[in-house]
Amino acid sequence: MAVSPQVSTELWDEFHRVVNMTSRELREWLSVDAAGEQTEELPDKSGRPTGRQVLDVLGKRRTDLTEDDVQVMQRVCDIVRSQRPPDLDPKAGGADWRRSLMSIGHDPLKPS
Repeated sequence: MAVSPQVSTELWDEFHRVVNMTSRELREWLSVDAAGEQTEELPDKSGRPTGRQVLDVLGKRRTDLTEDDVQVMQRVCDIVRSQRPPDLDPKAGGADWRRSLMSIGHDPLKPS
């Protein structure tokens, strides 16, 4: 994985705006969401791949991001933008909608 040339300020800012869960909140959510009645995944393997990638990005400095990280950042911004338009009431979606967004670091019920 090569280091990305430069992450735009717009993408960097948007990503950190839409990912409104802290690393700790996201890590805990991924562990809880992945746990079943009889099983529990290892902490570094729990949750959806995109959620784990978001955790990786949150743990990096802007200068350490790879091209893969930039693609994840863009994909997460696109997903949140499409699933949660600015005028959408935070409670307008169902539980699955919220769980899906939380799996990538966005809690629609968290105040902005």
